[in-house]
Amino acid sequence: MKRVFSGVQPSGVLTLGNYLGALKNFVRVQAEHDCLFCVVDLHALTVPQDPLSLRGNVRRVAALFLASGIDPDRATIFVQSRVSAHAEMAWLLQCLTWFGELGRMTQFKEKSQGKETFSVGLFTYPTLMAADILLYDTNYVPVGEDQKQHLELTRDLAQRFNRRYGDLLVVPEPMIARVGARIMALDNPRAKMSKSSDTPDSYISMLDDPDTIAKKIRRAVTDSDNAIRYAPQEKPGVSNLMSILSLCSGRSLEQLEEDFAGKGYGQLKQAVAEAVIAELEPIQQRYRDIVNSNTLDEILDRGARRAQELAAATLYRVQQAMGL
Repeated sequence: MKRVFSGVQPSGVLTLGNYLGALKNFVRVQAEHDCLFCVVDLHALTVPQDPLSLRGNVRRVAALFLASGIDPDRATIFVQSRVSAHAEMAWLLQCLTWFGELGRMTQFKEKSQGKETFSVGLFTYPTLMAADILLYDTNYVPVGEDQKQHLELTRDLAQRFNRRYGDLLVVPEPMIARVGARIMALDNPRAKMSKSSDTPDSYISMLDDPDTIAKKIRRAVTDSDNAIRYAPQEKPGVSNLMSILSLCSGRSLEQLEEDFAGKGYGQLKQAVAEAVIAELEPIQQRYRDIVNSNTLDEILDRGARRAQELAAATLYRVQQAMGL
């Protein structure tokens, strides 16, 4: 089986965008591939974190992995910081990475813009992301459009290493969903839905109650055209709502255009709210059963042991090749 790796930052409660753009795809691919799904808590440290909140968020993200349908008997679920090879591999890759490559990273430019100071980790974290992927001989990485640049850097580093030291690292390929790869903010449909947003109405948390979900969707930005059709450039707000509805209902975008012909945005928003609530309610129930259970600890312990074994083998090859 081909191997898939992906990670999610525990920088806050996961959003509907995380679920539709990532977790739902994780559930789908676990039946076809050897999957490793990681809570990347080291990445969260690129900005200041309250230690107790970070530990709680790590647990919540892992519980939401399971509640969303990731099967620990099929996939490996683990916490990044439990596998020290990630930090070791990141340093080795930093020594192969050019300063200019990191300076061109779009996400670094966005996250550092307007700040007088920021951590070196914010600048170098794409090499840690590359380490996450390359440690596990990863064939495919489920990524959103905003992460393609980081995966290209990972591919470049793997190829650079292989040219210099021998064909030892697998060069990964992206796995991008046609719909849902990037769910947008409800208040600004040209920006990605983000759990770190300062505006709660911009995102739907996976743990929001039904009334809150319905209220946020009713306030979602659309346009004055009142025509329901999928056109992301012309109608980003409506197209975002259609993507959400398509992914929650299983109906294609073409079907939705037919279903809502002649109908208004109010009817679209009501349908989206109902579909999102129906999708998230059973997940929330499973989450409540899992988050404080000993079962979660056992799954994370088992996942860490397997990840440590796989990562150690790759790290040893790389160290030997580099003369360590």
